[in-house]
Amino acid sequence: MTEADFLTTTRTFYDAIAEDYATLFKDALAKRPLERAMLALFAELVDGDGPVADLGCGPGEATGHLASLGLPVFGIDLSESMLAIARRENPGLRFERGSMLELDLPDGTLAGAMSFYSSIHTPMEQLPALFAEFHRVLAPGAPLLVAFQTGDEHRHHDRPFGHPVALTFLRRRPEDIAELLTAAGFALVSRTVREPDPAFDETVAQAFLIVRKPAA
Repeated sequence: MTEADFLTTTRTFYDAIAEDYATLFKDALAKRPLERAMLALFAELVDGDGPVADLGCGPGEATGHLASLGLPVFGIDLSESMLAIARRENPGLRFERGSMLELDLPDGTLAGAMSFYSSIHTPMEQLPALFAEFHRVLAPGAPLLVAFQTGDEHRHHDRPFGHPVALTFLRRRPEDIAELLTAAGFALVSRTVREPDPAFDETVAQAFLIVRKPAA
């Protein structure tokens, strides 16, 4: 799959299911204390006057949560349908359409960035380029939070909510992602793995890696 194919497939999928997805996962963070703790830790690590980006923000729940913690955060996503929901649910916050692989941001301007389950559709061979782009836009010393589902078996969703679209959700090993982030120039700060919670229909563990771009 070419980069253009991957982006088009992902955007088409989320444009189709945006309202159903947002309804299903509405207030999800309220039921997930560890996720809130990871977001709080990330917020504590942000030290700088620059903006913070939620990369692949979806309907904007995590973006809004970071804003409630005092961060000057904005969201970026491929899906205009997801962005419409994010703007509706988070009046006053900024949301922009864009690709994480080609961020329309100057070098070294972000005080922090988060990829909260948004790298799970990026093919493994394109992750080095993705993480290099994250590294480019972050200021020296700025943290990056990457969350994803763990494992080797991917999960394919076909016709979710009855919509005629399909997409594969890619699972990764934490040690592999940590190695790629280190190769991109980041220093590992923390590695947290939460066991699957059947209450959320989870069958695999959830990983949260926090890394930092080294200070100049």
